[in-house]
Amino acid sequence: MSTPDDLDLALDIFLTHRPRLLGIAYRVTGETCGAEDLVQEAWLRWQRADRAAVENPAAFLTTTTTNLAINVIQSARYRHEAPTASPLDYLPDAAEDEPLSRTEQAAVVEEMLALLMARLTPAELAAYVLRKGFEYAYAYIAALLRTSVANARQLVRRAQARLDTGDRAASVLIAAHRRLATAFLEAARTGDRGDLERLLAGDSADSRAA
Repeated sequence: MSTPDDLDLALDIFLTHRPRLLGIAYRVTGETCGAEDLVQEAWLRWQRADRAAVENPAAFLTTTTTNLAINVIQSARYRHEAPTASPLDYLPDAAEDEPLSRTEQAAVVEEMLALLMARLTPAELAAYVLRKGFEYAYAYIAALLRTSVANARQLVRRAQARLDTGDRAASVLIAAHRRLATAFLEAARTGDRGDLERLLAGDSADSRAA
């Protein structure tokens, strides 16, 4: 059971990170009031957590807030309001006045990609990430995935439909998720998308051959 001193310390830690958590929640959801609610829920979860076992409170609070925000944008209410919204639309912009730290940016990206990997087939994931995440032309996506332009468009449409309805939830391999997150973050940071392209195209080809 938590003591008053434990809760005071927990509150101090939370208040230290609260402005950053609000920024994360707002950047993902685009809603000021909603961000406040999400951060309040993150506080409640921090209260209930086994804080003695948490090695990095900042990472715990960041991940918790990110997960809550992603749940909101994937909820039935949010999908009804913005049925064509892409999770990648809500990635934080490093050029903003108060950009997220690299750790926080990575946490948001990792959670978004885990959602996509769970919902989409490898081919849909490849087409969707390249189109929505990096605005690739359909002709380039088609060449990379060795398919037609029409099929590349269909893959992206099908991916968006899956995300809107939430009708698929496959397990995500930790190693595969880590590889994709690393490649995505490197591509976003440096502009060199070679590793990301090879990874997505290879996974798509492997799925077709299986």
